[in-house]
Amino acid sequence: MNNMEKQTFLTFLLGKEFFAVNVKMVLEVLEKQNITKVPKTPEHILGIINFRGEILPVTDTRLKFNLPPHNLDDKNYVIVYDLSTENNKYVIAATADAVKDVIEIAENEIKPVPEMGISYNTKFISGVVRRNNDFILLLDIEKIFSLSDIEAMESISISETSEQV
Repeated sequence: MNNMEKQTFLTFLLGKEFFAVNVKMVLEVLEKQNITKVPKTPEHILGIINFRGEILPVTDTRLKFNLPPHNLDDKNYVIVYDLSTENNKYVIAATADAVKDVIEIAENEIKPVPEMGISYNTKFISGVVRRNNDFILLLDIEKIFSLSDIEAMESISISETSEQV
């Protein structure tokens, strides 16, 4: 990719921080979803939602980033991602406090992530972009949702589906 080529990103807020994900990985943005709690799930799994007839576990992105937990009474957004590993494709849902804009970012705008002062795992961040007075952290979604998360989510989906039959 040359420096003038642009990629399209969806920007959203977690707390006061701006984040962005490549729109190629976003299936849909859902507003004010009814999330059903599921017992005995990892702390960062808020529960499940029905998405196009499929049961999807919802990850609290705030917990993944060491931010205070999400308040389910607040207006929340769920971003549904389409991910793939070497062998499979997965659909994963994760929360956002607010969804902002779809923006284009040129490759030469993306700067490396500074190591200091960030309380979450910087391996989740592929770069940083400055827009106006804001810094936008570009997320590497496939690193955020590790294989263990995907397997935990699959087991929730499987156990929930079998209990409903």
